[in-house]
Amino acid sequence: MDTRTIRRTSVILPALNEPGLYLSHVTSLEGGRGRLAEFHYADADLRDLDLADTHLLGGRITGLKTQRARLERLRCDSVEFAYCDPASLRWSDSKVSRTVFRDCKFMGATLENVTFDNVLFESCRIDYSTFARVRAVGPVIFSKCTLRETAFAACDLGAALIDGCDLRLTEFDGGKYRGLDLRGNDLSQLRGLASLKQIVIDRAQKLQLAEALTTELDVTFGEDLDDK
Repeated sequence: MDTRTIRRTSVILPALNEPGLYLSHVTSLEGGRGRLAEFHYADADLRDLDLADTHLLGGRITGLKTQRARLERLRCDSVEFAYCDPASLRWSDSKVSRTVFRDCKFMGATLENVTFDNVLFESCRIDYSTFARVRAVGPVIFSKCTLRETAFAACDLGAALIDGCDLRLTEFDGGKYRGLDLRGNDLSQLRGLASLKQIVIDRAQKLQLAEALTTELDVTFGEDLDDK
């Protein structure tokens, strides 16, 4: 069983290299009776992708590009996404398990009411996106991703770890984050610090949080007033 481990957090990876497993090349993600298994969907360039009430089980999706993508009530089990760029992505009411997103672009995406369990985001661009009511019921890792100006609203990410990511103006607005591991990041430009109770950081990051809080509270330093 392949895993990816950073500090105390381990994600179980998709089981796609099992002996005897053959992934069939497919030209569509719409399987019979709403189920697609043991597949490889590659290099599609679509204007629109609308996928609903579908179960993706044991497969790879590589090089997928869209101008608009809508995913609803989608279940992903043991799936690998690589080098995908689904523009204008709206993903809702879904569950994602044992899934990897590697070198993908989710610029300006909206994920709402999506449940994660053993999910890895690696070297992805997720800037200007919104995660609304997203829950991590199992381990989730964001590794070497950019999350600039991304908003986490009313999420439950206590089982998540964010490591080596760009968190400039990343905002947390309500939710549950007890146990969220933020070590290994620059926290000096975070927003919504009041939501981040009982997170895990290194002692050296206390100054970064202080800087972020000073900016968020729009503090005026007395020395600056005295110099005027």
